[in-house]
Amino acid sequence: MATPNSALQAARLSLQMSQDDLARAVRAAGDRIGRPNSANKRLIQRWEAGTVTAPHPAYARALEAVTGLPVAALGFTVPQARVTDDGHGGHDLEDSPTGIPAAGGATAPRTAPATSYAGVWLSRYEFFSSGRGESFTGAHFVVLIQHGNVLNGRSLPNASLNPESPLTLDLTIDGSVVTGTWTEQTAPDGYYRGARYHGVLQLLVEPTGRRMAGKWVGFGKEMDVNTGPWELVFQDASTSRSVIDSYSRSPEA
Repeated sequence: MATPNSALQAARLSLQMSQDDLARAVRAAGDRIGRPNSANKRLIQRWEAGTVTAPHPAYARALEAVTGLPVAALGFTVPQARVTDDGHGGHDLEDSPTGIPAAGGATAPRTAPATSYAGVWLSRYEFFSSGRGESFTGAHFVVLIQHGNVLNGRSLPNASLNPESPLTLDLTIDGSVVTGTWTEQTAPDGYYRGARYHGVLQLLVEPTGRRMAGKWVGFGKEMDVNTGPWELVFQDASTSRSVIDSYSRSPEA
């Protein structure tokens, strides 16, 4: 049985796109980058259903152009690139869908949790800026998609305290413990000048199932290990277009 591609679905919803919208955007991106494709709604459905796990390179590159994410972060299996001897003491990498081979594959979910965590959540974390000598809060409205015990999340457009700083979450639920990774791409014209930060995250789910709280771990600019508090607070169980639109705004500080 195919495992649904929740990462791709979360990315699509975060872009406020229907499956038809995404298909049109993928075709347009293919034309722009000189690798035309014939993406349609049925193909998007097959991707999200997990029946197609590795898109053709032309589609993969168009998807990356549309979402701003590498295809491996969109829930697809990326084939390892083959290495050949060039006869001159070096090695040449043959074409792979992203140009960089993916490391490993996702494991199948274990027993599905009884509670559904899908919907819109407010993500908030605190961090200390050594360059500015004070603490700050980062906040995003994120849409979470759940399949079994796996949660994939991505921030909604214009839904962060710092514009153009998309956040991605890949989490696994084990009872009341939620563990996973986070990635944030900072704004090109912001204080961190487009730097990409990532790390790990562990949260405890409160008995209500409507708040998760814990800590993040990540690296600073000087490659020092930093930590801080992080929470996810439930907002709405719906992922309809109207609900997504209503949360595509900056959270209150």
